[in-house]
Amino acid sequence: MWEQIRTNRRRSAAVVALLGAVLVATGIALGELVAVQAGGDPRAAAFGGGALGLGVWLVLWLVSVTQGDRIMLALAGAREIQKRDHPQLVNVVEEMAIAAALPAPPRVFIVDDPSPNAFATGRNATRAAVSVTTGLLARLDRDELQGVVAHEIGHVRNRDVAFMATAGVMLGTIVLLADLGNRLVWYGSPRRSRSSSSDGESGGGQAVLFVLALIFMILAPLLAQILYFALSRRREYLADASSALFTRYPEGLASALEKIGRSASQLADQGRVTAPMYIVSPRATALFSTHPPLERRIEILRRMAGGAGLAAYEAAYRSVRGGSVVGPRTLATAEAVPARTATPEATPVEAAAARSRQASDALLSAGGYQTVPCSCGARVKVPPPLQGQVTNCPRCGAKLAA
Repeated sequence: MWEQIRTNRRRSAAVVALLGAVLVATGIALGELVAVQAGGDPRAAAFGGGALGLGVWLVLWLVSVTQGDRIMLALAGAREIQKRDHPQLVNVVEEMAIAAALPAPPRVFIVDDPSPNAFATGRNATRAAVSVTTGLLARLDRDELQGVVAHEIGHVRNRDVAFMATAGVMLGTIVLLADLGNRLVWYGSPRRSRSSSSDGESGGGQAVLFVLALIFMILAPLLAQILYFALSRRREYLADASSALFTRYPEGLASALEKIGRSASQLADQGRVTAPMYIVSPRATALFSTHPPLERRIEILRRMAGGAGLAAYEAAYRSVRGGSVVGPRTLATAEAVPARTATPEATPVEAAAARSRQASDALLSAGGYQTVPCSCGARVKVPPPLQGQVTNCPRCGAKLAA
């Protein structure tokens, strides 16, 4: 696995560099369109656009290195929680961080969305974050939640998160620049430049440049999206293998993926930038998928034949897909890890109700709500504007000091 991680990191660096090249080329094309629309010098405008694109690439790289995780969390609408808000979730994150030998446990976030999903982001292993939706917390038992969190911790351990954040910020900028260029075409009024007003051949050359620039502005987001997709697929298999190893229970992740795949709820976050970060892409029905087929991932996990180690995952991967994902050097030193048994849980109905209640309470607590207990057994959630005031219990009418 570790040699595959190194290979993926080299490929990731190449993809990020290519995204930078697409960004510069988008700037050049945008300069050409502006020149034709405004009647300026196309060469000067193209040079200026290319310089702008290069400058934006450098700025974005700095921003993604320092603030990329915050941008991704903000785009997803994630709220940070503490251990008091959802003890089980934070405990699971801490357990998996220890199993992965991370230097520090990631911060924990919740997204208010009924669709079950999760993602990880961060700058490095010491500055990482794991985010889950309320729908995921409501649907999964502890073993399944552990499998999903371990998958995301695997992305942190495998150093995927920093590259994905950088590539995501660049992709978003390319899409914005291309959209700006397309708006210039549809809403602008093309003029002939002063240098070509008396020269038909020069005017024809400008028309050709205009068409080429327009074609590139249309294709640039698609090209950037394809490059972005190249970062995702093998990484998901490696994270699945990591999850099986960290939890010693491959069925937990397999069952979780099955529940996520069966969910009828659509994730509200359908953005092209954030979609590849999720454990199951919310844009799976798109022309190009950022993730391997869900059924294949589940089948590999369930073919691990009682093992939870890397060798068991490699054997299952080869039987389902062919080829190798772990790597020969890692396999040479990998130890056999037996799978553990499932964790006993309360009756399904009671457990499901408790999980939904815990997810809702955690979200409210992250939003600043205060829980005030009443002598009748009710627990009143008081929003921030009413805190410090006297309120009535909705069950018995007793006065409560919020």
